[in-house]
Amino acid sequence: MNRNYLFLFLFSIVMTASGLASLPPVDRDESRFVQATKQMVETGDYVDIRLQDVTRYKKPIGIYWLQSAAVALSGEGAAAPIWIYRLVSMLGIALAVVGIGWTGTKLFGANAGLAAGLIMAAIFATAFEGRDAKTDAMLLACCVIAQGALAQVYWASKRNEPVPGHLPWIFWIAQGFGILVKGPVSPLLSLLTAAALFAFDRDWRWLLKMKLVRGVGIVLVIVLPWLVLITWKSGGAFFQEAVGKDMLNKVAQGEESHGLPPGFYMLTYSLFMWPFGLIAVGAGLQAINRLWDDPRLRFCLAWYVPFWLVFEAIPTKLPHYVMPAYPGMALLVGWLLTLPADKANAPLKRWQTWLWWATAFGLAVVAIGLAVVCVGAPLYLTKTFSWWSIPAAIAALVTGYLAFPRQLQVPLPRIAAIAICAGITFSLLFGVIAPSLRPIWLSPAVKAAVDANRPCDTTVLASAKFQEPSLVFLVGTQTVLTDVEGVAQHLLADPSCALGLAPIKDEQKLAEVLTAQGKSAKRLTEIDGINYSSGDKLSLGLYRVAP
Repeated sequence: MNRNYLFLFLFSIVMTASGLASLPPVDRDESRFVQATKQMVETGDYVDIRLQDVTRYKKPIGIYWLQSAAVALSGEGAAAPIWIYRLVSMLGIALAVVGIGWTGTKLFGANAGLAAGLIMAAIFATAFEGRDAKTDAMLLACCVIAQGALAQVYWASKRNEPVPGHLPWIFWIAQGFGILVKGPVSPLLSLLTAAALFAFDRDWRWLLKMKLVRGVGIVLVIVLPWLVLITWKSGGAFFQEAVGKDMLNKVAQGEESHGLPPGFYMLTYSLFMWPFGLIAVGAGLQAINRLWDDPRLRFCLAWYVPFWLVFEAIPTKLPHYVMPAYPGMALLVGWLLTLPADKANAPLKRWQTWLWWATAFGLAVVAIGLAVVCVGAPLYLTKTFSWWSIPAAIAALVTGYLAFPRQLQVPLPRIAAIAICAGITFSLLFGVIAPSLRPIWLSPAVKAAVDANRPCDTTVLASAKFQEPSLVFLVGTQTVLTDVEGVAQHLLADPSCALGLAPIKDEQKLAEVLTAQGKSAKRLTEIDGINYSSGDKLSLGLYRVAP
């Protein structure tokens, strides 16, 4: 059993390793997180959160501390490359995979836990988030560990067995760290799960075994010290920004152009649970048909459904918001393995059959879509054919084929084969193909140009039009994000050392400002590409004051 946990941990690490170093910093969220961490390392201030000179009080401190620890252990300091920061996300996914394996094993047996862990290690959501240096991978780990402990307390209570004394402490410690990583998401998931179980069972007495008073004390010990420090340091601005603006705005209205109607997560399910979305839906439908027979099934459905419905109702929507609910579906696939074949493959109701086939259509669309992206993206963006596209496209299609089951119960060896094929697909897509799409990676190109043309060790870049946080992370915290006139003033303020980046179409405007001060601009190089965050095609010039 312990070997299963070690296997799942190592399997998850292998699944996430490719692309960790080769994929450039991704705009915008990842680059904002890593730049804020980088500034903590530069300044030695590990309480306040800043992005250049602007406070960044949208999320608590947890992820920044973990990334800072990774940077410190690397010995690289503020010059640490992006993969150092991503190690925290890789670890978060690995912990989540082990956590769901642990939960599945305790609820349904070793094979069920192994199946659930393989699924969580091999879906698109965890493949992406494990390579993205922000909060969601570590949040998933906290959610899975907390829910795993809660599930075992619930199941022991239903069997009238004593609750192991360590489970409530695991639950509350995970909640404390979850709050420190991303605020109320982890407690919300557990509260919704408990509320749904109460609606089913009309019994709340099992919650008394969670040691509520002492548990809340543990959470406060974990969370309160930093909250006191940041409240003092920010003069209360942290709560105003994080709660008053960020959280309430997301609940009340679509924030940052992410406002979408209900149904969004149903449409994105097939991608973010790919390739196991169809297998999970089949298991979920069988669980619904046996809902009253087994408290464990009620827990798994209570884990997924209420959280999903709440986030469908919230106007602000991003696909990874519902990722903490996916483990509940993975557990049900493991449960289905424990049934005799005739019961596991019992006929579905008519509406369930329609839903199953709709999900099957989504599986096929995603598999074909990923194959097309693997082949078409290099052709479209770089005008060249990548030989890596062939094995990547074949792996995506084979994965989709294997993930279309002949019956609802899918044997463990087939689940493992699907996971391995998915891992090959993601490794080639994120580790080889995506990094090769050079036109979309403007910030690394700008950094290379600045390094090649840097006149002084103290050179600072000012950039107009292209103002992504990845540029600040790669080129330096002092990078000035401004307009064309600001670039001109920056060059005039330090004519010997300053560099400026501006669209070539605005070169005449830049020259006019410099000429008025008796100076002229020299274009050192040209950088062409696409800002994928805005969709703009850009032709940028790197300038300095002509000697």
